[in-house]
Amino acid sequence: MNATLHDSLFPAVPDSADAVLDGLDPEQRAVATALRGPVCVLAGAGTGKTRAITHRIAYGVRAGILQPASVLAVTFTARAAGEMRGRLRLLGAGGVQARTFHSAALRQLQYFWPRAVGGEMPRLLERKVQLVAEAGARCRIRLDRNELRDVTGEIEWCKVTQTVPEEYATAAAKTGRDVPRDPAEVARVYTTYEQLKRDRGVIDFEDVLLLTVGVLQDRPDVAEAVRSQYQHFVVDEYQDVSPLQQRLLDLWLGGRDDLCVVGDASQTIYSFTGATPDFLLGFRGRHPQATVVKLVRDYRSTPQVVGLANGLLAQARGQAAAHRLELVSQREAGPEPSFAEYPDEPAEAEGAARRIRELMDAGVRPSEIAVLYRINAQSEVYEQALADAGVPYQLRGAERFFERPEVREAGLLLRGAARAAADPDQAGSGIPDQVRAVLSSRGWASEPPAGSGAVRDRWESLAALVRLAEDFAAARPDAGLGDFVAELDERANAQHAPTVEGVTLASLHAAKGLEWDAVFLVGLTEGTLPITYAKTDEQVEEERRLLYVGVTRARFHLGLSWALSRSPGGRGSRRPSRFLDGLRPGSTPRGARGAGGGAGAERGSGGRKRRGPVQCRVCGRTLSEAGEIKLMRCEDCPSDLDEALYERLRAWRMEQAKAVGHPAYVVFTDKTLLAIAEVRPSGEAELAQIPGVGARKLEKFGADVLALCAGEEPGIPDSALPELPDQAPDLPEESSEEEAEK
Repeated sequence: MNATLHDSLFPAVPDSADAVLDGLDPEQRAVATALRGPVCVLAGAGTGKTRAITHRIAYGVRAGILQPASVLAVTFTARAAGEMRGRLRLLGAGGVQARTFHSAALRQLQYFWPRAVGGEMPRLLERKVQLVAEAGARCRIRLDRNELRDVTGEIEWCKVTQTVPEEYATAAAKTGRDVPRDPAEVARVYTTYEQLKRDRGVIDFEDVLLLTVGVLQDRPDVAEAVRSQYQHFVVDEYQDVSPLQQRLLDLWLGGRDDLCVVGDASQTIYSFTGATPDFLLGFRGRHPQATVVKLVRDYRSTPQVVGLANGLLAQARGQAAAHRLELVSQREAGPEPSFAEYPDEPAEAEGAARRIRELMDAGVRPSEIAVLYRINAQSEVYEQALADAGVPYQLRGAERFFERPEVREAGLLLRGAARAAADPDQAGSGIPDQVRAVLSSRGWASEPPAGSGAVRDRWESLAALVRLAEDFAAARPDAGLGDFVAELDERANAQHAPTVEGVTLASLHAAKGLEWDAVFLVGLTEGTLPITYAKTDEQVEEERRLLYVGVTRARFHLGLSWALSRSPGGRGSRRPSRFLDGLRPGSTPRGARGAGGGAGAERGSGGRKRRGPVQCRVCGRTLSEAGEIKLMRCEDCPSDLDEALYERLRAWRMEQAKAVGHPAYVVFTDKTLLAIAEVRPSGEAELAQIPGVGARKLEKFGADVLALCAGEEPGIPDSALPELPDQAPDLPEESSEEEAEK
């Protein structure tokens, strides 16, 4: 390993405050030196936001402007908080508190509970799922495993948005949530769950925030004690704060404005948990005098990857899109992102594994490669494909590194070896040799075991410790084994895990905040990304942002792929994600087609429109029945039919049918009229997307239909116009409306 990498893993502490600023670009330096008043940092992906804010804190501490104990830096995951603490320690600002919202609140609640409430603080409930299941049973509501998970998520959402059970149904409808059960049932389970907690004297993680807010509101003496401790606040990932977290932050501040927030509205991907970018986007309105700094220099990704990311957001809509940051790559050019279509999911997984093997053969380390997907259930086929290809992998979101049994055992053994008298056989040996000697008795060997599974996972964990020992010894040649054990303890406290040498398999949500040399974004089909239950415009836009997060994880190589069917031999009815329109070769951005040329449609040599797979506009399922295709939804999916419009359309159709001397269904079938009355198109392009509305009917009847949809009077039937042929281009040769619907 080269000296540059050693320096990045174990850099020397800067020798002065000014040295902390070395290496920062002008915008990062502006962040680091803005130490007073409200500061808002709008930081795009890969622009060095963590570097900017940690150097800001360290510069303030080293310059004597900030006292370490008076600073509270807050972020959203224990890993991110640990990384921040690690960076601050290496910059000479080790006394600063860097915690998650929950961790900081829990610490304060435990300290002040005896004074504010009295007695012993309730026990913290580690997992609420079991209690939710019991609450469901008490309500005689049977919840399967998926419903149990989803109802638990709804309860968590209610609590962070401060929604009480009586208001759940209204709040869920207003925000367009995908409710797992009848809202009244969810509210009953929520009420019973809260009662069970009270009966058993336990609290959950959301209660930690709620109770801390309550104590700070009700006890001015406690609030004053907290505010006298912390005078300076930094909030990372500010686009992901919930209303409850913002309320807690406001109470911490107590009307002061010594606050620095950092975020990117284009990376808001946790709204299902109650997170909202509104506080970030409205920061300047609440703090008119705020210093605002934009970080757009992307140091992570090549111009090719950045170009794709910018193109993806260029098609976005909504408030977050209006504040998007145009990234500018600072890296040299790299390969173009690749797009691949496969007949089925196993073939897609095998294709990814084959490409990963090629990258490894070219010198890319497995730990610098990731496969990212929308839902965790997609991982299985990739685990199998990588194992078949002999590629090591690790599942992100599984057990934390320092909590793995083999790692905890190794730590105990190394600590014992450091305390013991030097072994004569190891006299003069360096740290790596001592670590290898200790770990060889627990499953480590110079060569990995064949295959995958638990044995390989154990070896990978121990091998990561060996590599860390090698890096540590190279960076600190005078250190001893005791120093290395101390380093492990620091990393364990900070959850700063060493790199496990395997390809990462992770969901797009779990990949937030991470990066790799090569990223494979897989399963990019309609119904998966965007997911089927993303129904509202804002929900679809969040799915786009999720893909954006995935794209911006890649430094150099980026592959995007999709499969036309799930299983080999299956009907290839899937379509590539709409988010790839205009980005993948041969595609056109949505909205750029002419009338009738919507997604999934193309014209053959005869000029007749050939439609690709049609998906239910409610649930996203691919439709196969002719009647459902005309409706553009499943028969049993909820309808938003405008009944008055439907009756007007039927009356108008009868007049048109009389005028041309044909049965009514030859004008439009009932299913087509139903679809029109549900969609309520506002223009020709939208009307042309409805099955049963071809170019000829659009020309003849389009103006009348759109007038009816707009609540206006259509023109009178024009019997002088040429009659419709018996075999209209978009209607098969059937003799009745019933046959036409089949």
